[in-house]
Parts: sequence; C-alpha cells; structure tokens
Amino acid sequence: MRAFVFPGQGSQKVGMGAELAAASATAREVFEEVDEALGQNLSRIMREGPEDELMLTENAQPAIMANAIAVLRILERDAGIPIADKADYVAGHSLGEYTALCAVGAFGLSDTARLLKLRGQSMQAAVPVGVGAMAALLGADLEKAQALADAAAEGEVCTVANDNDPSQVVLSGHKAAIERAVALVKEHGIKRGVLLPVSAPFHCPLMQPAADAMAEALDKTPPELLRLPVFANVTASPVSDPAEVKRLLVEQVTGRVRWRESAIAMQEAGVDTVVELGGKVVGPMIKRSASDVTVHNAATMDEIEALAKEL
Repeated sequence: MRAFVFPGQGSQKVGMGAELAAASATAREVFEEVDEALGQNLSRIMREGPEDELMLTENAQPAIMANAIAVLRILERDAGIPIADKADYVAGHSLGEYTALCAVGAFGLSDTARLLKLRGQSMQAAVPVGVGAMAALLGADLEKAQALADAAAEGEVCTVANDNDPSQVVLSGHKAAIERAVALVKEHGIKRGVLLPVSAPFHCPLMQPAADAMAEALDKTPPELLRLPVFANVTASPVSDPAEVKRLLVEQVTGRVRWRESAIAMQEAGVDTVVELGGKVVGPMIKRSASDVTVHNAATMDEIEALAKEL
C-alpha cells in the first residue's frame, strides 16, 4: 500500500517552482491559477523573493501548497499517473493537510490557495508579534517534551505543537514560557532546544481566533467528497467524511500535529511505501518513526521522471 504525503511550513525557499514552471506548461497553469485566486503575483515571490516576503506565513502557506500541487499535476497530467490509482491514503504536515485534500479533490486549487492565505493571515493576527514563540526540541520524545512543557509553563501556554518523529518535538506558546523551556532542556534529558524563526505560535491554544476564522471560512467553502482517505493531523487516523474533515481542520489550528503517530498508524494500516511530493522534509520523519516503510520524494523534474518510472 502507498501513501502520498505533502510538506508543511519551513520547506519554502526562494527559487521554488522556477524549474517546474520553466519545464512544464502544466506547472505554469497551477502557479497562474493560484496567482489569480489570490489576486497577487505569488509565483514571482516564489521564484525571485524577496525572502522576507516569501517567509510571511500568509505567503509561505499557499506557496508550499502550489509547489507541491504543481509536482502532483505534472505526475498526473504529463506522466499520466493519477494519484487515485497509485495511492491508498494521503497525508500532509499542518498546512500540507490542505495540499493533501486538494490532491484528492476535497478542495479545488483556487479554494485551497484562498483558504491557506486566510489561514496564514489569521494565524499571524491571532497573537501580536513578539508575544508567542516556538522551539524545536532535538533528542526529545513526546514524554520528555511534555514534562518539559509542564515545567516551563508557569501559568502561561506551553504545549507540544508537533510530535514529528521519535527524536524531534516542537513546543509552542507564550514567548517567555518557550524561552524557559529552552533553558531547561538539559535538566529534562533533552539534547538541544532551538527557537524557531516563526512569526506566530502555531498549533497551540493561543491560535483560537484563527481557528474561529477557519471555521467561518470552511462553512463557506466546505470540503467535498475525497477520492482517497486522509490521515488527519489531530487524530492520526484516516478520515474520508467531508463533515469530519472540516471539523478536524478547525481543530488542527490549535491542536497538535501528530505526525509520528500518523506514520506508525499508516504502517499499521498496511502502508509500506510513502511518496513525498514537493519536498524532502516529512518523508524522512516518517522513516524515523516507521523504519520499515520505503520513502520516495519528488520535487524536481528529474525526480518526478524517476518517480513516474517507479510507479
């Protein structure tokens, strides 16, 4: 069994999509449709920067999605390999869940771009700049990370935001609490704590205003029927009912990304091959969590061609 997976925030870089657009009219169509849906030249920011503009959450989220969908469409249209025939499940890390849902027809491309733009804007607006922070804990499992978060909170928000793999957990919350957590890592038997260059504390209760905004947006643009089930971030289990998908997308804004558990659950569901489209970030995390799974990735034209032969 095979799962296609899609990367989350942090995988953006200036120059993304340029090679795909140069080589494929299919990719150019994707970038043009996203530009049109957003009323901005996002593809130019992706190709040329400036970096600080691409890094803005409201630009990074639709950009990462557009890049991954361009890879998918090249595979489907140019190489004639439909994802629905070649996969049993899809999943995506945080914003990547929207990419996964777009890939299986729950949302159209324009709607996905608009939803992610709004998601980025509302996450940014939920907490004033400088009030929140996130930190990656390296050499930490969930149990150690949870104990550290509890110790550092001191009445403020400090929670596990991403359980990525057995050796990397991300905390999110109030800046002072996250800084306390980083200072306490050694006492909790954790190798290192690194503050992340993010503009807001994602996947924690401080994001409630953004969750409310997404609930409203998803009422207006609800998911449609899925061609394949998606492993949801917040439950680490497959879901295919559109109403349930919608509820979980709202919950996902404040909830934990259970990526490690998703990897294990996919393996237990019979997935032995994972294909990451548009990056090389979340596939390796899956490999660290479910070592028997074979992981492929495709982000460049050469990699797409190699993958097409493999499939």
